[in-house]
This record gives sequence, C-alpha cells and structure tokens, in this order.
Amino acid sequence: MSKIRHFFSPASPVEQKHGENSTYAKRLRWSVFFAATIGYGLYYVCRLSFSVIKKPLINEGLFTESELGVIGSALFFSYAAGKLVNGFLADRVNIKRFLAAGLFVSAAINLLLGLSSLFWVFAMLWGVNGWVQSIGSPACVAGLSRWYTDKNRGSFYGFWSTSHNIGEAMTFIATAFVVSICGWRWGFEAAGLAGMAGALFICIFMHDSPASKGLPAVITGRDAAKSVGATQREVLKNPYVWLLALSSACMYISRYAVNSWGIFYLEAQKGYSTIEASSIISISSVCGVVGTACCGWISDRFFRSSRNLPALLFGVGNTVGVTLFVFVPQGYFAVDVCTMVLFGLCIGALICYLGGLMAVDIAPKKASGAALGVVGIASYIGAGLQDVLSGQLIGGGKTIADGLAVYDFSAVRYFWIGAAALSFLLCAALWKGTKKAGTP
Repeated sequence: MSKIRHFFSPASPVEQKHGENSTYAKRLRWSVFFAATIGYGLYYVCRLSFSVIKKPLINEGLFTESELGVIGSALFFSYAAGKLVNGFLADRVNIKRFLAAGLFVSAAINLLLGLSSLFWVFAMLWGVNGWVQSIGSPACVAGLSRWYTDKNRGSFYGFWSTSHNIGEAMTFIATAFVVSICGWRWGFEAAGLAGMAGALFICIFMHDSPASKGLPAVITGRDAAKSVGATQREVLKNPYVWLLALSSACMYISRYAVNSWGIFYLEAQKGYSTIEASSIISISSVCGVVGTACCGWISDRFFRSSRNLPALLFGVGNTVGVTLFVFVPQGYFAVDVCTMVLFGLCIGALICYLGGLMAVDIAPKKASGAALGVVGIASYIGAGLQDVLSGQLIGGGKTIADGLAVYDFSAVRYFWIGAAALSFLLCAALWKGTKKAGTP
C-alpha cells in the first residue's frame, strides 16, 4: 500500500523558471486540455460498449432484458460510490497517473468481457468497470482547476465536456459497425484496444500541476491557505450542492434512458436495424458536442458566468426532446433525427451545467473534485436506478406473438419523461441557492 500511495502522490514542485503567460505555460495548458478531452472521450468508449450489444445478446438468448438491466446497473451503482471516493482522492493525487490507471483497467475489463458469456462474470466485471470509470471525470476536473483560472474556466470546462459526446459518437458509430460485421464480442475487444491507446496518450501528454513544471500555481489566496480537508468539508456542508445533485440525478435518468436503451427502443418499437438505430442515437452525441462546447462560453459571455437561466431553458428542452423521442410513431425518420438534435443539444449543456460546472462554481477550487464527487454519486445512483427500473418495466411489457417479442413501452415512457421534468423543476428551485452560495 505504501508503494501504491507513493506512486499516486502528487508530483513535487520544482523551481519556478517560467511565467504564467510564457509560451511554455500555454503549451502545457493545451497539452493538459487535449489529454483530458481525448482521454475522457475514450473512457466513454469503454463504458458504452455494452449499450451497443444489448440487442445481439438478447437475440442470441444469452441474457434477458432484466438481466441486462442488472448488469448495466452494476456499473452505475459502483460508479456512483466511486465518483464520491475518487472525487475526494482526485484533489490529493497525481492526476496524470490516476487518470491513466483508470482508463487502462477499464480497457482491460472490456478485453476480458469479449471472452465471456456468463451472467455473473458480466455483472462482476461491469461493476468493477464502473469503479475505475469513476476516476475519469473528477481527475479531469481537478486537473483543469489546477491549470485554468476563473477567467476562462467555464469556457474550457465546456470544451472539455464535449469529450463524453465524442466518446458516445465513437461508440455508437464505430463500435456498432464492428459489432454488425464481427459480432458482439469484437465490440468489447475494439473498445478495449481503443482504451489502451488512450491510456498511453494520457501518460505522454497529461501533467499533474503547474508547480511540478516550474510554473506559478493557479490556486492562490484564501483557497491556497486552507487545507484540502477543510475545503472538502465545506462542500459536504453546502445544501445547495446536494440540491444540485438531485437535479443532476433526474437529468441522468433521462440521459441514460436514451444512451442505454435508446438503440433497443428504436429497434423494438420503430423497426430500425442496429446500424440505423445506432446512427440515430449517435446524432444526439454529435449535437451534444455543440451544446456542451457552447454552453460554458455562452454563460461566461452573456450571463456573467451565471448558469441558472440557461440551465433551466435547456432542462425544458430536454423534457420536450425525451417526450418526442418516445411518442413519435414508426415511420418518421426525419422527426426522429430532429428529436435527437434537440435532445443532444440540451443534454450536452445540462451535463456541463448540472453535472459539474455549477458545483465547481460553488465550491473552492481545492475541492473541485469533491464537489464533482457529491454531484456524481447522486447522478449515477439515478442512472443505476434507471437501468434497473427500465429493464423491469420493459421486460414486464413484453409478450410473445407468433414466436416474436412484442413490447409495450407505455410505463417506461412516463418514467423517462417524468425524470426529465423533475430535473428542471429542481433546477428552478436552486435559482436563489446558487447565488447565495457564491455563484456570480
């Protein structure tokens, strides 16, 4: 354990040799940004591979809908617990090694799952995958807080947040293509190989802190004077962080309803093939890049770094998008595409706002990982409950007619829509709270 602690200990400061605005400093900041963005995108490839292969697994008779829900929830529940623990750890460790190690283990798990077809193996390994996946976001956010100032944090946080959309699009397009040609096992293998490459990329281009590279520290003043433990305790005592966490949890239910079950829904309810369904869902990921990239800059530029009003507007849009997704009947391809455009733009912005940026605004910079951990544990408990309940509701509405499965999605539709609506109502209740807590 002492060797492990030493390996993950923060890099030691070195003599300051370069200024904050030097060419060297700018190059390292961009290196950190790209390492975090590409690395976290590949985290998502290793997380969403399972979503693409659900229908092939059912078609081969390997798992039932309820079993798929249990396997999927294993990741979300372990991710939720890990998000809190690893969020607190991220403020205290070497970001470069922490981030690379998490992706390496996640990639290895995907490679192993491509070799198995046993329920207990899937559930156990997918649960472990959830824990190491929970390293990615807190580590990246803690890294960005160390390297970027208040002046441009919102913009770069928004740009970094596009990484999950990039990872989703890569999964829904590239992994689906591999599965359609080579079978579901190769969907896991391809994701694992991509993750291994990502871990190597992080090792080369990520850096722990400015001080470890001879640059002045970004965190100064009152935040620098307090201990990490003291600032993390402030986060735990802040009621507005917890209210934000509940809003994010409901948003994550609607997010993963589409990400985890959207392909299945389009295949079973609207008659699309796996490639067609994956392509439609991937549109939301591509559009999410735009929504996520722009939302931080928009709030910095036009709302004086306040996220309340834009978060509320995007929350309403998300609810409309989910409603259209589940109620537009079969045969309206163009409408399905437009629905995913709306959903992607809104969910991309909400992931940035509710999923972290608003919490980072409230919390001290030294405890940005802890703030993200609090929001993260609530978000992924919601995502995990979604997978279990969705699997049960979908399986409960299944009947067999002429040897074919027919699904009644009525119950699960209202579950998904209700969660999206509750999210923006909670966000509205947070309006005054974030300002009192310190949001500009």
